[in-house]
Amino acid sequence: MNLHLTGHHLQITPAIREYVANKLQRITHHFDHVIDVNVIMSIEKLNQKVEASVHVRGKDIFCESIDSDMYAAIDILVDKLDRTIVKHKEKNLDQRHDGASIKHQDAE
Repeated sequence: MNLHLTGHHLQITPAIREYVANKLQRITHHFDHVIDVNVIMSIEKLNQKVEASVHVRGKDIFCESIDSDMYAAIDILVDKLDRTIVKHKEKNLDQRHDGASIKHQDAE
């Protein structure tokens, strides 16, 4: 998994980089075909905004979160990404199993 962190009006410290990397490890527990993760962190007035684009095989998944605390925004983002990736994985498994059962029924 390639991780790219970008900061807009924000300097990314090693502590933030390590925190994001540790949190994103949770995604690979559910779905190990993650190719790239691009994370953009920005500050807009009093809001901390974190956006992530995850490139998995066959699809790009985008999520964003806004909070007054950067670490809370990262936590919310990872929760959203986790739910979205699990949903994508289940959809792929359902399509694979449905297609196999239809082919099997036609053969009989």
